[in-house]
Formats: sequence, structure tokens, C-alpha cells
Amino acid sequence: MENEIKLTKLAKCAGCGAKVGAGVLAQLLGDLKVLQDPNLLVGFDKSDDASVYKVSDDLAIVQTVDFFPPIHDDPYTFGQIAAANALSDVYAMGGEPRLALNVMAVPKDMPSEAVHELLRGGYEKAYEAGAIITGGHSILDDEPKYGLSVTGFVHPDRVLTNSGARPGDVLLLTKPLGIGILTTAAKVDMATPESAELAVRLMTTLNKGARDAMVKYRVHACTDVTGFSLMGHGLEMAQGSGVELRIDVDAVDLIPEAVELARIGILPEGMYRNRSFAQPYVDPGQVELARQDVLYDPQTSGGLLIAVDPADADALYAELREAVPSAQRIGTVGEYRGGARILLR
Repeated sequence: MENEIKLTKLAKCAGCGAKVGAGVLAQLLGDLKVLQDPNLLVGFDKSDDASVYKVSDDLAIVQTVDFFPPIHDDPYTFGQIAAANALSDVYAMGGEPRLALNVMAVPKDMPSEAVHELLRGGYEKAYEAGAIITGGHSILDDEPKYGLSVTGFVHPDRVLTNSGARPGDVLLLTKPLGIGILTTAAKVDMATPESAELAVRLMTTLNKGARDAMVKYRVHACTDVTGFSLMGHGLEMAQGSGVELRIDVDAVDLIPEAVELARIGILPEGMYRNRSFAQPYVDPGQVELARQDVLYDPQTSGGLLIAVDPADADALYAELREAVPSAQRIGTVGEYRGGARILLR
């Protein structure tokens, strides 16, 4: 199938790199009035990963939607990646995905076999997560796009948001960074086969293992690191929580080839949008520019950024090492002292 159609050639942007920039999005949403409802536990006011609505004392529903243009030429692989990325928002809230709907746009001349493979990839990844795809909506478009609207369940008292981090918390990350740079390089045949394979393996890995581990511990905040990068999503966590994040860059798993590509200027457009949004709030210290670029790199289906109580940090870190692609202890949460929200060291 990959030899018959090159999906990435049909798209101007790839994966989460196609997201509207965080700063622009904030302006677009800024003056919208939101209906107040005491059962709405999480809305979009804190730029969280999904909405949460309390149904009963024991049940809340988590809702999200995520879709994007192709990030891989093979339709089946693209379907898997898009589904894993959409499901991640539910995991980031501490929830379990249960139902999903397809969101799809396809060119009218796209072969039916390719559309079938795209959907098959999404269905199989959703089923791996324990969710059932029950329908969806599709339209014709010159540029293909695919994703899911996902509904999950969580106990109302166990909802995780991106705005609950506390001073003293330890920051953990569950996937390496550099996916956006690798996929950008792959589009112009500048990525090695090994790095291209690594990117696919990371993007198709569910954050289920990370979620299942972290809900056993005193996690105060969580977000998934996707299109807005570690710096963008970290900034949203810091601002929403009223704290600062202190990042030990040497402890962050930066994919070596992504750093080398950054040094020669192979960078996705989304990196520049992320830098424009977050850089005014980041103290870069003495960190090399190329390594900073990877911190601003838009991740598609990236890992979870977790702020955990320091008393539970060692135990959670040990469990994550057996459950996720790359368990990293990357820093701490501190009292906000004014100025930068993220300090790189």
C-alpha cells in the first residue's frame, strides 16, 4: 500500500505540526462565553487536554477530539498514529477510553483500499486501548485528514488536570523528544531508516501503560506532550498551576539524530510557532540552541508529562521504567518567583 500512495505528499503539514499555534488559539478563544455548569469539572479555560463532565458521584465522562493530516505515507500506519494521538488526551486526564467516533476527510480520488487501511489502523489501535469505534463522520477534501472523537470514563475525584502541579513535585516524562524533527526529515529523505522506524514505534505506542502506572500514585498534574512541544505544554502546566518548572535538560531523552538534524536546520514549521509562544517565558540558561529546538519540537502522539508528589516519585519512576518507551526524571516544580516560568539547566 505504501508504494501505491504517498499520503504525506498530499499534505502541507504533517501530524500535530499542523495545529494552530497555542498563542493564536488563546486569542481565538479569549472572549468566548462559556455556559456555567457545576458538573463541568474541566473546560477549556486552562488549556487542558480534554473536557470532563460529572455524571454521578462515581462517574465522570472525559471527551476529546483530535485529527490531523498524514504524518506517514502508509495509510494503516497513519490511522494507528492518529488514533493513538487522540486516545492520549483521555489517558492524560487519568481516564480510560471507552467509545470513539471517526473523523475523516479524504480526496475523492483516494483509492478505496487506502481508505480502508487507514480506518483499519484506527480501529485496531482503538481496540488495543479497550475503546469501541461506533461510527463517525467523513467529508471530501483535497487533503486527507483522520482522527477520533473519544469518550472515556474517570472517577470525579481522580481527574488529573494540567493545572494541579505543586512546588516540590517531581517531573517525569514517558517518551523521548524529537519526533517532529524526524518526520520532517523523513519527508525529504534525510532521516535514517532506523530513526524513521523509531518515530513510528513511538507514535503508535499508546500512553495506556503510563496512565495505568500513574493513577496508583499521588500525581498532582499531567498533560500529554504533543503539538505544542514540551516547552508549550510545560508552560501551560506552569501557568495553570501558578508555579515554575525547573528542567534538567541533560536528563531529557533527546533523540540524538533529532539533535543532529536540528543543528543543520532541519526543523518543522510548528517548532517556530511553539518557540514564538513559549520562549518569552523560558530561561534557556546555557543550553545549546539545537537542544532547545528539540524542546520546542511538536510531538505527534508524544508521551505524558507528570508532576508527582516527591514521596511517590521513586516508586512511580521505577514502575514507568517497565511500562513506557522512555521513563525520564527531568526536573522539579518550584514556587513561582516572577519572570520565567520554565528554567532550563
